[in-house]
Amino acid sequence: MKTSSKIAHFALWAAALLSSASQAQQSPRWEQAAPAGVARQELYPEVLDGKIYVAGGLLSPNTGYSAHFEAWDPTQARWTRLATLPEARHHIALAAANGRLWGIGGFSGGFPNWRAQSSVFWYEPAADRWHKGPHLPQARAEGVAAAVHGKVYLIGGRVPAVAGASHFNDHQDSVAVEVLDPASGRWSRLPDAPTARNSAASAVIDGRIYVVGGRSARKQADGTLSQINVPTLEVFDPVSNTWTARKPMPQARGGLAAAAHRGKLYVFGGEQWVPEQKVFADSWVYDPVKDRWDALPPMPTARHGLGAATLNNRIHVFGGGLRVGGNAASDVHEVLVLDGTP
Repeated sequence: MKTSSKIAHFALWAAALLSSASQAQQSPRWEQAAPAGVARQELYPEVLDGKIYVAGGLLSPNTGYSAHFEAWDPTQARWTRLATLPEARHHIALAAANGRLWGIGGFSGGFPNWRAQSSVFWYEPAADRWHKGPHLPQARAEGVAAAVHGKVYLIGGRVPAVAGASHFNDHQDSVAVEVLDPASGRWSRLPDAPTARNSAASAVIDGRIYVVGGRSARKQADGTLSQINVPTLEVFDPVSNTWTARKPMPQARGGLAAAAHRGKLYVFGGEQWVPEQKVFADSWVYDPVKDRWDALPPMPTARHGLGAATLNNRIHVFGGGLRVGGNAASDVHEVLVLDGTP
């Protein structure tokens, strides 16, 4: 081989090697970030104007719950404490619409004396102030909320099963779907979800609401509840008001977190109660075009009841319980870096 050919061959080999190394560096990877201001779990965060907001939560031990409200500002790389919720809540759902942040339902009370609430609050970022909003038609907690085209949707969760429900076991899973029109201040009922479940996760992709995972609380003969995880992925189209079932998760889990990025659904963590108690570190990505799930690098810290939110090419995953149940809340904040991924 001539010297010039050898040099050209070596240059091509070096370029390929550098490209491969660059791609490896840019492949999905986890980084650590500043811990949250409060160790808590059962979080449903939301993004508004380039910041991540998270409200309320269950503390440790799980007899405690919080009105703490804070935001992650990526320009400062830290959490900032903001005006507290008007009332302490856990499992309160957040959704952002028309420049406002809506806090919907949730439980009050420490375990097992949980009471689903119908109260709704909205947050004014410029004034750092909460206001009272239109109450839900029925008290609800552990549902998922999402905003599409300026309207706020609430799907599933747990509702009172008896009058004056004041205990965890006094609630049942719901298929109810309700939508709030902020302009009129009215809630309206929409077609029910196919699956009754709590502790699911959701994200919006191309104007559709993806609801994934969760669990079904089934009452046993002795009156106790058995928490059975579901892998179901269902998609709601607010334009046609119809539901579509898609390929289920590879592994059923409740208390997981979800976020959307570049048209794909990312899910993280979760827990299971049966057949054995377990907390997951696994992460998955779902491609709606291919109707396919693929594994991602697992979270460095296994958690459930955690929050996830996307800013730019990073998915922030924070808080959550380190053990099954509600007595190991954390302030862990880990970031999945997605730069350069398709």
